[in-house]
Amino acid sequence: MKFTIETDPGAEVRDLIDRGLDIFNEAKAGPLGASQLWVIARDDAGVTTGGIKASTYFGWMHIAWLWVSPEARGSGVGSALLNAAEAEARGRGCTGVHLETYSFQAPDFYARHGYERFGQIDDYPPGHSNIWLKKRF
Repeated sequence: MKFTIETDPGAEVRDLIDRGLDIFNEAKAGPLGASQLWVIARDDAGVTTGGIKASTYFGWMHIAWLWVSPEARGSGVGSALLNAAEAEARGRGCTGVHLETYSFQAPDFYARHGYERFGQIDDYPPGHSNIWLKKRF
């Protein structure tokens, strides 16, 4: 057996490993039901001012990231994006949503929206914390 460290093993290998894990997980927990979810905010000129990248699977939504442009921060765009994503997740029959954020990003923002902390790694990155949050619908 030979082991290699690779930064880009190629689509075929990535797909093989990804699908292999999905098959294992579905055998244990039932259908994955995975689906991508993007919510994009655009201003009147069509310029993208923010967005959420998420996915739904196993009856939950996972937010990979939420971004708002510096010009739109504080204007309610982030809240509107989050509300739209949560509404879509509910429409897909999700039980709730989970995500991770850094202490220098938005833990207070999510707390104001009803998210609760369920895990944390301190000094990741150094001097900060990586925080896991969830919200049940």
